[in-house]
Amino acid sequence: MAKNKKETVDKKNDKQEGNKRSFKISKQQKFVLGCLLVLFSVALLVAFISFYVNGQWQNDQSVVNQLGDRTEVAENWLGKFGAYLADLVIYRGFGLASFLFVRLFFLTGMFLALELSTQKLKNTWFWDIFAIIVVSVLFGFFATSAPELGGTIGYELNLFLQDYIGKTGTLLTLLFGLIVYLIFKIKLSPEKIQSYFDSTKKEFKSELETLKPAVQQPESAYNLEEFVVEEPESDPELDEIHIKTVDSQFEINKEALKPTINHSSEIELNPILKPIQPKQELPLVSPDEAFVIEKAEEEDIIEENLASRLVADFGLFDPTLDLSNYKFPTIDLLKEYSTGGITINQEELEENKNKIVDTLRNYKIEIAQIKATVGPSVTLYEIVPEAGIRISKIKSLEDDIALSLSALGIRIIAPIPGKGTIGIEVPNKKPTMVSMKSVIGAAKFQEAEMELPIALGKTISNETFVVDLAKMPHLLMAGATGQGKSVGLNAVLTSLLYKKHPAEVKFVLVDPKKVELTLFNKIERHYLAKLPDTEDAIITDNAKVVNTLNSLCTEMDNRYSLLKDAMVRNIKEYNDKFKARKLNPEAGHRFLPYIVLVVDEFADLIMTAGKEVEIPIARLAQLARAIGIHLIIATQRPSVNVITGLIKANFPARIAFRVTSKIDSRTILDTQGADQLIGRGDLLYTNGNDVVRVQCAFIDTPEVEKITDFIGGQKAYATAYLLPEFVGEETGINLDIDISDRDTLFREAAEIIVNAQQGSASLLQRKLKLGYNRAGRLIDQLEAAGIVGPFEGSKARSVNILDLSALDQFFNNEQN
Repeated sequence: MAKNKKETVDKKNDKQEGNKRSFKISKQQKFVLGCLLVLFSVALLVAFISFYVNGQWQNDQSVVNQLGDRTEVAENWLGKFGAYLADLVIYRGFGLASFLFVRLFFLTGMFLALELSTQKLKNTWFWDIFAIIVVSVLFGFFATSAPELGGTIGYELNLFLQDYIGKTGTLLTLLFGLIVYLIFKIKLSPEKIQSYFDSTKKEFKSELETLKPAVQQPESAYNLEEFVVEEPESDPELDEIHIKTVDSQFEINKEALKPTINHSSEIELNPILKPIQPKQELPLVSPDEAFVIEKAEEEDIIEENLASRLVADFGLFDPTLDLSNYKFPTIDLLKEYSTGGITINQEELEENKNKIVDTLRNYKIEIAQIKATVGPSVTLYEIVPEAGIRISKIKSLEDDIALSLSALGIRIIAPIPGKGTIGIEVPNKKPTMVSMKSVIGAAKFQEAEMELPIALGKTISNETFVVDLAKMPHLLMAGATGQGKSVGLNAVLTSLLYKKHPAEVKFVLVDPKKVELTLFNKIERHYLAKLPDTEDAIITDNAKVVNTLNSLCTEMDNRYSLLKDAMVRNIKEYNDKFKARKLNPEAGHRFLPYIVLVVDEFADLIMTAGKEVEIPIARLAQLARAIGIHLIIATQRPSVNVITGLIKANFPARIAFRVTSKIDSRTILDTQGADQLIGRGDLLYTNGNDVVRVQCAFIDTPEVEKITDFIGGQKAYATAYLLPEFVGEETGINLDIDISDRDTLFREAAEIIVNAQQGSASLLQRKLKLGYNRAGRLIDQLEAAGIVGPFEGSKARSVNILDLSALDQFFNNEQN
């Protein structure tokens, strides 16, 4: 029994699966069905139009009633079929509203033929059927004497409604149906209606003004730049001033141009707001007319990474062909931390404004105008002082303003470059976190036409701040510990991963902390570069950094040789020429990716390696810009003993996070201000010109892990990008290679060294009671023989032979 039940269940399942398979149609079937529906909609349109032309619907009634009689001739343009179809859908159906069926069948056919999404089609069917019913009943209500307008269904529905709710109730129901359709389908709203009437009213007023022959306006209403004041040559008495307008049809009322104020005491000094014309700023209403609060509009967020749409030009060499199926990281891998833009606390703004004005007034400094621009973490108050106020006087009151506001750090910019105002930056009590998702998804970054675009964060006006690493050309990041340097490095690397293909950029990562950049190990064969014999692409051992830097110098020299042979001046011209197939790969030419060297803690390298690191860094900083090698160096304090003046001069682009003193700020930026930042990613950026305050975008470890997992899970190159092998100078001194020239105490010294497993000259001095010179020569001879390793600074030399038996075997082999 159980077996029979199981067989029955299996048969039912197979039958259901067969039914499911039968409902699936192929692409060709969809296309044919779509074409059929489109042609059917055209046939419907022809039949419906001919139904109303010249009263054909009345003449064809006999044809419809005797459809099988071939002797009857239909006047419908589609013949008997058209007459029957029009009579069924229009006369017995929904009347004039049936024309919407033409639209529905046409759209359905197009959606099937083009394989578009059906979600929008379902919405269209719902609202069109709704409109058909409402319009049909509406015609049935008003046009009872013309049944062809409302159709039988519309007429009968109208009578059914009137039997229960009367004519008034039916009319109200129809009005409600129209309102529902206008609001939910047409998206009509009271605001749109009001704005339409307002715009119509303004256009009507402007047309009336153009019809007036003359306009009398005060002098201040004219734009002075559009007028030319001329003195008439023919009039010797200059009693009149003739003003000629450029392309103007108005006559000037000369009486209005005469002065109306005879003494300065008659002038009332009320603050007049100057028109502010930012492209993306919306003013908020404030009780004080002299105080303007501005909030920048939220930038457009692009949900898709546009880098994935880039396609190489046909006919040119495509460097991405090896990983042609590579997919760029999607934006949804990043987390959205903010809750939808900047929140403005108007009470806080008014309170801060009043405190600033009162503090300045205590020192007899009057303000003509003040404006507030709200940013993610800081609000900028721009003030226009009265005439005769010295800027240095306001600048000296920095600490007093900070005391009155009880704020963490106040920064005064006097004056703001490019504006005739003085800026006072005040931290917000509730700062808004800037997520990496909002920065990467911004149109300004996605549409940036840069070689190496970097999205750092958002400015004080809530604009995404994007810079080009290729034009910097090197970046110096500094700030106290815990202020966001490592997060800033992750933001830089993430920006490049979202915009550049693995064939276009490679990273050399140096991480003395061993924990900050290790997540990028997963993309080793995609984006990282390393020396041929090294295991890990991310360098955590300071001893290996020297070889890597020297290898980069060798790569730089090799690239300059390629540029010289190609007769170009920089990497962009070289790659364009190579992609155009104007350079022969057999002659050594190849596509050159950009190389970005990232050092997380440069001071630690200088402390351990010193000059060995400084020399190649200086060479790269001076010469590597043209051939696409760019340096990003992070350190806590770029003092002279960490970064020399020669290196620092080649780092015009600098980022300063919060530091503890003005001296540190001057060391980083050559100006103060970094000591007044609030931390947590608050930074100052300069590229040798103006200083820009930016709130660095925050990216957490799980986000970086998702991105590296997404990239690491795709097809990669066979190995990481291999740098040229660097062969350093021999550190060993080849003395006494001939066995006969060895010291008489050579074997005894070797036994002492092997027993102690420590190769040092001081050990031989103590054990054999020798002078330093002879002990040093013995160590050199032991090194030449291979018993001890090379010199390693303050550490003792390594011993290559483990015990005395191995040493005896070594000497026996030498004698043989």
